[in-house]
Amino acid sequence: MNDQSIPNKEKTVASHLVKYLEARGVEHIFGLCGHTNIAVLAALADSDIEFVTVRHEQISAHAADGYARVTGKASVVLSHLSPGLTNATTGVANAALDCTPMVVIAGDIPSYYYGKHPHQEVNLHADGAQYEIYRPFVKRAWRVDTPELFPEIMEKAFALAESGQPGPVLVNVPMDFFSVEIDPALWQRQMANAKTLIKPSIDDETARAIVERLINAKNPVIYAGGGVMLSRAFDELRELVDHLDLPVAYSLMGKGAVPDTHPLVLGMTGFWGTPLTNQTTLNADWILGLGTRFKEADCSSWYPDYTFNIGEGASKLIHIDIEPQEIGRNYPVEIGAVADLKSALKVLVRVAKEMKPEGINRPELRKVIDDFRKDFAKSNLEMQQSDAFPMMPERILADLRDVMPDDAILTSDVGWNKNGVAQQFDIRTPGTALIPGGFATMGFGPPAAVGAKIAAPDKVVISLVGDGGFGQNPAVLATAAEMQLPVIWVVMNNNAFGTIAGLQLAHYGLNYGTLFPKADTPVEQLPDYAAVARAYGCEGVRVKSAAEFKPALEAAIASGRPTVLDVAMINNPTPTSGHWNILDIYSPQGGVGHVATN
Repeated sequence: MNDQSIPNKEKTVASHLVKYLEARGVEHIFGLCGHTNIAVLAALADSDIEFVTVRHEQISAHAADGYARVTGKASVVLSHLSPGLTNATTGVANAALDCTPMVVIAGDIPSYYYGKHPHQEVNLHADGAQYEIYRPFVKRAWRVDTPELFPEIMEKAFALAESGQPGPVLVNVPMDFFSVEIDPALWQRQMANAKTLIKPSIDDETARAIVERLINAKNPVIYAGGGVMLSRAFDELRELVDHLDLPVAYSLMGKGAVPDTHPLVLGMTGFWGTPLTNQTTLNADWILGLGTRFKEADCSSWYPDYTFNIGEGASKLIHIDIEPQEIGRNYPVEIGAVADLKSALKVLVRVAKEMKPEGINRPELRKVIDDFRKDFAKSNLEMQQSDAFPMMPERILADLRDVMPDDAILTSDVGWNKNGVAQQFDIRTPGTALIPGGFATMGFGPPAAVGAKIAAPDKVVISLVGDGGFGQNPAVLATAAEMQLPVIWVVMNNNAFGTIAGLQLAHYGLNYGTLFPKADTPVEQLPDYAAVARAYGCEGVRVKSAAEFKPALEAAIASGRPTVLDVAMINNPTPTSGHWNILDIYSPQGGVGHVATN
């Protein structure tokens, strides 16, 4: 038995940790209690930091992800050991692949019990190795080996999470360390460090080389990625676009970098991109890639005939990113620059105005884009106005766009709600679309909306999610009800894992394991997510006709209450104009894509 004397709670590591977090400006911590972290919770009870308690650790990580995307600062997750830490894994990994800054603090078994296999210890292959579970996806995983090192590690954790290419880090702490006393000076000296670092930019010589190529190009294109969001470079990008009249295509994570209503915005590229966008990027002579990894779905699996043809004798690439490893990863570059995009774009704008003070006008290009938008809108009009029920997904998006304020925050999940939004839904205010990109995690959207609402309480926050995604963690409703967070969840309910069901039916002629067991029952007999919402203390409305959806959404916004709108939807596939390698794997003979399953 450990014979340490009972500590003074005001002087413990847990107490000083909370004071340190307060001094850093942390206002919320997301997590779930466990016997390894209750000392921290006890310290939080008397602090200005609000602990956002959840019913599952994956919810805490996704909520913290949404919170960090809105605030632009590292969020904090507090986790229990072993099952708590592994429950949070999916959410933290999603944050990692989408470059969301996050500090995860996890309790562990007592330091003096390493290897003895106490309650919930993970040590089948190594002792004291719980933190290694996170090593494949966090920027760094620390195991705190002595209490005296903890303050220094916390300072390093925040600095690393927020600098360079942002991402989550893990600080793994034996539970006994939270309750010991150490010299307060170890914490105090950390506060002397600068809490924000000056980020790298580009020099004028590099800027002139880039601008010269853009000015002289016949068919230049800006390709905006998620890095624009991370650096909050919206105004700078738009100023460059306007001065040189540059068309803008974007990756999934770059949606909203420039408002979709801007006359030079082409749209998303790749498998779910539009024909105009893919054709324009394919025909570009110079592409300015900004904060993008050129991911597979955005690039039609890198096949040179569909979206990008970058290399010898084809398009030439200028690539600016804060992370050197991203430059040249998937396409060769003519000019590569490691820089923060906000800083780099400021220089590019200034140099562009010096080199081309009168700017550039491309009226023909603007007309091509405008004509395509009108034709594309016309092609969707019948479905957007359809009174069919279950509803057409295009009608759901159209009604949502009519009702949703321009500055509202929208979280998507995975499936039609993500692909359709990326292709057909205008984001009018930069940075208001929160989308799971790299990990494409089903279940991201509902808790991310909770985090976003906590971060921006004055904004309308709407989660557009499929029934498969909503069913992952409906316990997020408990947190929303307890905190009275007026988030609105629009559940696009097709009683299936719809995108996968359409793929399977197209390539194998059947649906097995992709439709939910009651797929053939009448709509009114399907799982009632509105009733689930009411059971948690939220409002719940089951929409029973296409005409009911819009007024129900208006009422939900006006109510100021957490609300679930359960909307039955026809499972039509999202139109595609690019390519995805999986189609060649499943049907090498070609000519097969997605089909409807209704």
